[in-house]
Amino acid sequence: MSAQDTDAQLQSAAKGFDHLFANDIDAARKAFDGEDSPFHLLGMGVCAFLQAALGMETGLMAEASRLLSLSEAGAKKHIKNAKSGKPAHRFTPGIEWEIMQADAVVLLALTHALSESYKGYMQCLYEMNSAHSRFTKLYKTVYPAGLQAYSTPSTSPQPSRKPSNDSIQSSATAQSARSGGSFFSRWYSGSPSTKTLAPPPGSAQNQATGPVEELVLSGTAFGYGLFNLVFSLLPAGIRGVIGFLGFTHDRKLALQALAVSAARTDVHAVFAGLVLMTYYGVVLLLAGYQADEAHIIKQYQAIVDKADSRYPTGALWILNRAKILRMRGDVDDAIKVLQDGLDPGKSQASFPQADTLLAFELSWTLLSQRRYQEAADTFMRLTGLNSWSHATYYFIAAGCHFSLGDLDKAQELLDQIPELLNGRKISGRDLPTEVFIKKKIEFYKAKQVRRGGDEVRFVEAISISPAEEIALFWNTHQRIPHEVALEHIREWSSLGPALDITSQHTSQPSPDNKRPALDTADELVVRSLLLGITHRTVGDFKASREYLVDAHRASTSGGQVKINTWVGGVAMFELAVLDLKEVQAKEEEMALETPPEIQLNGVAAEVVVDGEPVLAVPAGAGVWALALKGASEKLDAALALATRDTDLSSRLDSRITMLRGEIATKKEMVGC
Repeated sequence: MSAQDTDAQLQSAAKGFDHLFANDIDAARKAFDGEDSPFHLLGMGVCAFLQAALGMETGLMAEASRLLSLSEAGAKKHIKNAKSGKPAHRFTPGIEWEIMQADAVVLLALTHALSESYKGYMQCLYEMNSAHSRFTKLYKTVYPAGLQAYSTPSTSPQPSRKPSNDSIQSSATAQSARSGGSFFSRWYSGSPSTKTLAPPPGSAQNQATGPVEELVLSGTAFGYGLFNLVFSLLPAGIRGVIGFLGFTHDRKLALQALAVSAARTDVHAVFAGLVLMTYYGVVLLLAGYQADEAHIIKQYQAIVDKADSRYPTGALWILNRAKILRMRGDVDDAIKVLQDGLDPGKSQASFPQADTLLAFELSWTLLSQRRYQEAADTFMRLTGLNSWSHATYYFIAAGCHFSLGDLDKAQELLDQIPELLNGRKISGRDLPTEVFIKKKIEFYKAKQVRRGGDEVRFVEAISISPAEEIALFWNTHQRIPHEVALEHIREWSSLGPALDITSQHTSQPSPDNKRPALDTADELVVRSLLLGITHRTVGDFKASREYLVDAHRASTSGGQVKINTWVGGVAMFELAVLDLKEVQAKEEEMALETPPEIQLNGVAAEVVVDGEPVLAVPAGAGVWALALKGASEKLDAALALATRDTDLSSRLDSRITMLRGEIATKKEMVGC
């Protein structure tokens, strides 16, 4: 194939991706279907992959795999032909096809990971190891001097973080040296090319000449960053296997590589931005603590702004704009952005699976504000948008109606869940949330019978909203407004029996309540966990610690907790978050009280002001070192409790991984 033909095919496929990112998946498919080049086949595979991944439509994974396999096969053929052809650019002949082949392999790997099963993760590992071999070779060829000479979407100074160029460079060197030791690498032979043409550090000559060179620069950084990031986020058990096989990931380098790719103009740049948006959004929501939240949001905002300016109608960018607003506390604005994005009159183009993400985010945001009727309606709307666990949507909607006091509607929805669960068995297995839901329904029924009620009306046995309980796994209660958190505290503390731990925010049960609403250890530990999190949200760290310690102790000793055995691990995780947030809050409070003219950068010093000694920089490395060590130990304990038999353990495992990353960043920032 001539260079002109390659450029033409690449630009033709790029038009299809433009339609996709602008939310017009039908036009994208039409553009991709026009030719059978690896670029176009990859585009078709990406459409199927995104429909499956974004809409949680697992039935589309087989079609995505088929198309991606065809693209990989086509790229292989072009690699072979390019070896004997005339060089068409300044890079190694055929390198663009190697990138396309590796792209297909990465996406094939992710189709396995979406199953959230250990078998799927192992299949993902096998495929990603292949990508690791390929992209390590490509990275050393295209970026032999590292990434320092290349811009990222947000490149302004970062005073709150230490310069990381040296560590990034050393990480790149170490990563390249380690990569050859992989057990699987013997199956993917081939030495890196010696033709290295990337600019040296400090050089401005990093511009591409033509679309193929842009693909090489952007695609290499994207792929190398992506597989490092995916490896770093796999569950601990799988990461242990990776370590045994000789592969060590580097999350910092992964994020830097993705940022370099995101700053370019190739299709890979958009995907790199999407990966970073997803990562930043998940870390901000689920990690619980951020070492430098302002920096994360700044990077996040820059990437969203770039994509949004190019594709203003794209649901993916609308989603992330709303997420940033939510993380900043502008919840009403976030809800408006999501509602406007779902307005059917906004555009004739449609990407239903991307629209599903808007509805999903809107559902949880409304729930976090106690706007229960709207949340219930939106969760039920999701059942018409995708085929993912309808039982989960019904369960949460039922919880919303319970909170509204409409027990008849809540019971009606709960009654439909068993049929929804049985229907899914045709496709193979119950999802983790569905296993959890089945246990909860059986628990409610048993409690209703034990208390002398009619099992048919088991909704009467519910005391804590199922919606609020399952929201614990989405960390919904951490970023809620102060007054909303207080409403939760008053509601849960008013349930009998009276609390042994009290605070200025709690209420007392009604004295004429002869039978306590909560009469099992399973319910009491959930209440303690919820109260621990919401007290931390309102800044009452003392009460928060007491409740979380109680939740952990009661759920891990005595054997009285039968159903909610997951509480112990989650409570220990939340205690780790509490350790970090408490030091951070004290540091911020004392910094505000210290006159700016005597604050010293990173050095703790006692200074006399108006006759009173004050601490110029209150926490310092010593205090942080203790907090970080204590939090790390609590994460070890939480991970030990997140066994494969524990409900939704993979979600807790992922949260632990993310928080460990933030702890590592904070250690670097404070120099401990």
